[in-house]
Amino acid sequence: MIFEVNEQNGVLFTTVSGRLDTPAAVKAQQEIAPLLENADKEIILDCTHLDYISSSGLRLFLTIRKEASAKGGKVTIQNINEEIDKVFKMTGFSTLFIIR
Repeated sequence: MIFEVNEQNGVLFTTVSGRLDTPAAVKAQQEIAPLLENADKEIILDCTHLDYISSSGLRLFLTIRKEASAKGGKVTIQNINEEIDKVFKMTGFSTLFIIR
């Protein structure tokens, strides 16, 4: 799993790749520090190359959303595949995030 963060014009573009399962989510906790520190900005999570997400991965996304909400930022998720879209709908996450 890879979290890659780039800032452009005050927007944090984040590429999420691979499998976001429990071991990857634990590791990613450290990688999302720049997002949490700058959660007052717009955060775009590009999931074009995200193959799988577990409950630990969902928790990680929720952590980002909660921090952004507390700091006045917003989180948009884009390019999720059909399987991840099903997971988001089943868990209610589709109502928590802006999904493009």
